[in-house]
Amino acid sequence: MAAPQSILFPPEEISMDWQQRQGAGAGLHNLGNTCFLNAVLQCLTYTPPLANYLLSGEHSQSCGQQGFCMMCIMEAHVKKVLHSSGSAIEPWEVISVLPRLGDHFRLGRQGDAHEFLCCIVTAMQRACLSGSTNLDVSSQASTIIHQIFEGVLRSRVTCLSCNVFYDDHKPFLDVLLDIQAATSVTEALENFVKAEQLDGENCLKCSHCDKMVAASQRFTVHCPPKVLTLCLKRCGDSHGGKISKVVEYPEYLDLWPYISQTAGEPLLYSLYAVLVHRGESCDAGHYFCYVKTSNGLWHKMDDSLVTRCDLQTVLGQQAYLLFYVR
Repeated sequence: MAAPQSILFPPEEISMDWQQRQGAGAGLHNLGNTCFLNAVLQCLTYTPPLANYLLSGEHSQSCGQQGFCMMCIMEAHVKKVLHSSGSAIEPWEVISVLPRLGDHFRLGRQGDAHEFLCCIVTAMQRACLSGSTNLDVSSQASTIIHQIFEGVLRSRVTCLSCNVFYDDHKPFLDVLLDIQAATSVTEALENFVKAEQLDGENCLKCSHCDKMVAASQRFTVHCPPKVLTLCLKRCGDSHGGKISKVVEYPEYLDLWPYISQTAGEPLLYSLYAVLVHRGESCDAGHYFCYVKTSNGLWHKMDDSLVTRCDLQTVLGQQAYLLFYVR
């Protein structure tokens, strides 16, 4: 949690509201089991602070990388999509670098949307760090990518004998929510931050008690991100079985009940993208998404098809990934 030795991108230059207002951009042709890729790309394209930065052209103007640069690729892709309203394009720029994002990604092979999202965000982060060597962890987190998507979780382990606690902090790019015992995202978040007793009576060496003791652990959001990504864990077992239950999620989410601080103002997030998996198995099926465009209207992005829809439709989906912006 130390202060960064250097700031790679000034936080005050991150624009959270759309700088350009327009309708929906292009759809994306399915080029052979690429629906998982298309859905993730559309969610990223309509992430306001990321899109504002990419549309500015700032990265490509200063990029000194030779060859592969995921930020340059995403910049070109987002410009092409948002400047091609009413049509569909083929996202070959991204597909051509699939093996660089993960050894298991291949054209024609179905992939998991959440896994692809993690890989493409990591690749953009690496591109932002290119040319920067020997940076401390806090400085690495000051890129435009991690300033948008990264938050910090706090794990607090409490001795049940003397109530002394031990904190550990870990950065995150998304929050995985167990939905098996929840009917809504807010209930899943409540379960996520609920204190649980650790297994065993001798699970913690308490420095105050000077012995092994029973303990409990509680997770909270210590540093909330600008963009909150929630992944609803729908794979129920190792055999690809899917949890197909409907889990309610709000248009506006107050994160304050789930953060480490005990006092403060509401911390409101607004839903702007919902990624959906349709199918009985996690290993097969179809991905599509709903996005809120810069003019405030919702659209369904189903590969090459782009259609208007209402908020009620958006909130009634069997969501896999939820994207909220502060």
